[in-house]
Amino acid sequence: MMTRANFTGRRTPTNLPGLSRNALAVLRRRYLTKNAAGRVMETPDEMFRRVAGDIARAEAAYPPHTRLAQAAGNYYRLMRALEFLPNSPTLMNAGRPLQQLSACFVLPIDDSLDSIFDTLKHQALIHQSGGGTGFSFSRLRPKDDRVATTSGVASGPVSFMHIFNTATDVIKQGGTRRGANMGILRIDHPDILDFIDVKRKPGAMNNFNLSVGITDAFMTALDQRRTYALNNPRTGKPTRRLAAQEVFDRLVQAAWENGEPGVVFLDTIGRQNPTPHLGAIEATNPCGEQPLLPHESCTLGSLNLSRFVTGSPDTPTIDYPRLTDAIVTAVRFLDGVIDRNHYPLPVIEERTKSTRKIGLGVMGFADLLIRLGIPYDTTDAVETGEGVMRFIHERAHEASVELAKSRGPFPAFAESRMAAIHAPRRHATVTTVAPTGTISIIADCSPGIEPLYGVSFMRTVMDNVRLISVHPDFVRLTKQAGIYSARLLRRVTAQESIQSLSEIPRAIRQLFVTAHDIPPSHHVRMQAAFQRHSDSGVSKTINLPPQASRKDVAEAFLLAYRLGCKGLTVFRSGSRDAQVMSCAQIEYCDAAREIRS
Repeated sequence: MMTRANFTGRRTPTNLPGLSRNALAVLRRRYLTKNAAGRVMETPDEMFRRVAGDIARAEAAYPPHTRLAQAAGNYYRLMRALEFLPNSPTLMNAGRPLQQLSACFVLPIDDSLDSIFDTLKHQALIHQSGGGTGFSFSRLRPKDDRVATTSGVASGPVSFMHIFNTATDVIKQGGTRRGANMGILRIDHPDILDFIDVKRKPGAMNNFNLSVGITDAFMTALDQRRTYALNNPRTGKPTRRLAAQEVFDRLVQAAWENGEPGVVFLDTIGRQNPTPHLGAIEATNPCGEQPLLPHESCTLGSLNLSRFVTGSPDTPTIDYPRLTDAIVTAVRFLDGVIDRNHYPLPVIEERTKSTRKIGLGVMGFADLLIRLGIPYDTTDAVETGEGVMRFIHERAHEASVELAKSRGPFPAFAESRMAAIHAPRRHATVTTVAPTGTISIIADCSPGIEPLYGVSFMRTVMDNVRLISVHPDFVRLTKQAGIYSARLLRRVTAQESIQSLSEIPRAIRQLFVTAHDIPPSHHVRMQAAFQRHSDSGVSKTINLPPQASRKDVAEAFLLAYRLGCKGLTVFRSGSRDAQVMSCAQIEYCDAAREIRS
């Protein structure tokens, strides 16, 4: 096996126990340090040591100063065991010249050409450094509105969005990938119908996720089947009225056709804004789970729940003592990221350090349920999810309070909403559930809180690299049942659900329900269970089968609002020519090779 020397001179294998073939493919392609010729010059073990050592250097700013080595060891062990991983920019850039460690940024866009093109420049700098950007275009005057300085008419927010999209095409993140954006427009903007229809054209806005900013006033009008006002943001005056039901139906139709736009519930987010004195929250990061103030950034990290199962196979349980230790270490790690970060703009550093927002979340939840013997589509699964997230939320907040005792609370704490009712905290937000798309591949676990997409499925990532996954617990259980065979694997790899495969025992089929077996309402209830114990948002895609109806989409949006979710995205399988995950066209030999590896 090829080896490389690590920092201490010992010889370290390129692979590490616990790293899958897919994990190594992702690490080599995107995360490990390369020389000028593009040759990989770092092993996974060296990457974890590089990141741990760099973030531990934050300890030098706080007494006692002797904890640096201890912190580095704790961070290394946590990542090396794949129990916790930070967001991708931290893995890529910590301890390297770029040193930009945040994943999420929100940039303001005001109604002037100076603001629009300043923000375009700032977007390019952030994308180049490895971050993603979110924008609200709601402050821009509508199409055909008057422009006094030129005696002309405005082109509207949608036209400017295309400029931001084109700029993204030519900027690679840290030289490794193209950037990602979130574009949000309020439901009461005069150009809302054009915005809803943007992605109904094939290939349009390929570098943007889009979400409609829904207000309580709109939802009331929808419930009462009334019209509502569209307001010109330049004048603050209404321009016309639309039937709320007609706009909602247009939104549902677009989401049913290709998964976009999603929705964000602006007033729900606003009621939970910890620092309203610093401004209103109008936008989120590209995946929608992290609402942020203008010029604010956030660093995220996720606990791999699949690694915290203990007990015998007959009586598995969650190892809460070990999970507690991991939470405390992860919160300290993320706090260190804020100090070690090189921010793209001074204003971003100032705003970020005033609130010190972090987002500790989870991945591997579907794997956790399987190892506990709990089918995802049950009430027991929802209760388990809420229970584990409540535990993480409480322990993470306790860790933030403890850090505030030695390092001080976040500077905006005194005027924040929590000052009157909470002990001083180090961070304005502590918990967020991110999608963990790539880091879950490294950790070899299910992403975020999503159910399995398939028992065997293909991810298309990193410029059309295909990664084949076959769930190891399915292989283990079918072998124990004496039914595992090449024929069975061929049948499993050909479809998104195994519920019709009668040769598989019913108990195994129930345990391995996939996204398309699960009713939309259960998807939403699971998201809401995690949302109740998350400071920020929860990333979850409501994956629907091809035959799902427009009514299914509409009911998912309405239920998410009623249950207090901060946003929602749906995706109907087959509604786009290309999609990230699929179960079709997986060759048996590829799946078998992944099992052997």
